Amino acid sequence: MEFSLVTGDITQHDSPAIVVGIMQGVTELTGAVGKVDLALDGAIASLIEDGEIKGKRGEITLLHTLGKLQAKRVVVAGLGDADSVSINTVRALAGSVGRFLRSKGVTNYASAIHGAGAEGLGITECAQALVEGAELGMYRFDKHKSEQNSPQVESITLAVDDDSQTEEVETGVNRGRIIADAVNLCRSMANEPPNFMTPTAMAEDALGVATSTGIELEVLDRPQMTELGMGALLGVAQGSSEPPKLITLRYNGDPDNEENNLAIVGKGITFDSGGLDLKSAAGMLEMKSDMAGGASIIGAMKAIAQLKPTINVVGIVPATENMPGGKAQRPSDVVTAMNGKTIEIGNTDAEGRLVLADGVAYARSLGITKIVDVATLTGAVVVALGNLASGIFGNDQTWIDTVIQAGEDVGERLWQLPTFDEYKDQYKSDIADINNTGGRGAGATIGALIIGEFADGAQWAHLDIAGTNRTSKVDGFNPKGATGAPVRTLVALAESLSAE
Repeated sequence: MEFSLVTGDITQHDSPAIVVGIMQGVTELTGAVGKVDLALDGAIASLIEDGEIKGKRGEITLLHTLGKLQAKRVVVAGLGDADSVSINTVRALAGSVGRFLRSKGVTNYASAIHGAGAEGLGITECAQALVEGAELGMYRFDKHKSEQNSPQVESITLAVDDDSQTEEVETGVNRGRIIADAVNLCRSMANEPPNFMTPTAMAEDALGVATSTGIELEVLDRPQMTELGMGALLGVAQGSSEPPKLITLRYNGDPDNEENNLAIVGKGITFDSGGLDLKSAAGMLEMKSDMAGGASIIGAMKAIAQLKPTINVVGIVPATENMPGGKAQRPSDVVTAMNGKTIEIGNTDAEGRLVLADGVAYARSLGITKIVDVATLTGAVVVALGNLASGIFGNDQTWIDTVIQAGEDVGERLWQLPTFDEYKDQYKSDIADINNTGGRGAGATIGALIIGEFADGAQWAHLDIAGTNRTSKVDGFNPKGATGAPVRTLVALAESLSAE
């Protein structure tokens, strides 16, 4: 999709459609919507008076101009109450409007920049949110369909009042495109069928990122992982005929300051059958996206490389299938992780914490002192939080607060759950250092704490995205399927550390 800028009166723009925003409860129409209303002889004001246009958040009203404007259509988009308008409001509305116009066969349209002027919102961030929302909201994963004749929106023109705003808007547009592209890369990877998205395919996608951005890529195969002692990751991998990969992307944004570092580590289980502790048929159906955490790392690294924050970031993805083959690990096996800690296998379906144990230990071996791991780890976090927030856990409150704030800044909710030391009693083992399970109670916390055993003194946070990585309905800037969470949070985190 192409984005361009035009200055001047939006009513003079020749386009199949123009889009203007309106706040709920507004009585005096000003700005772009005021100009459009005047050109339409008060049609918008009349519909407001009749109660047909209320300006509620997400409300979309289509008007045909009947030759009164060069544009054939006008879309009046509701932003909701002025006190609650946020960047996510703009992002969601842009996605909804884009899909609406696409359904009408519109292939290009012009839009005012919604939200600019609301409390705390500048034109740069609103332009960014509009671009992100449009790109994310109109995303479709249809590459495996034999016919792809559905209409596409090819271009959007952003209308600004005068040339003084051009530079700010261009900055927002460029950032929006970079971040949306990264999120959609994550989505496409997580939406792929498991016969297409194997560990090798994940490594190939990482190669594409490295090639296009110039960052470093290293992919370790089974022999190198064996040499490093990654018994936890290899234990999960031994039941599959697909070779495992440990994917590492390195962005050196502050090469003279090695201590200014961050590792983002993502679970890359490209299909999770549960292993010998086999899942039910229904429970296995969406397990192609059990690598969404790893995909978020690859997507985030692509955006970070383009936005160039002053920080060194390492993205690590331990990737494998979890299958019940003849050589699969068994319940009661004991494996040894990279840092020498032994783990008794209480359940082969608790495999995410195993691959992340070696992923986090590997990050520590590289000297990383700040770590965030991301995983579709537990059903328990979905029971606790549903699909409106990802769970966050960690060993340092200041670090947890920093990650939460990064999510807040981009509209991705993170909710902290406890990691009291007493929980650790639940995963004690009689024959090894720890067990990889700890019973039904506090399942999300137990999974997180097991990964935390391998942080080895680093500031560490764990994001459980089991409830937020996919959606079953179209809503705002999220179509059905993979959401791309938490790519935007990880990018914001890297930039916030750069700002320090």
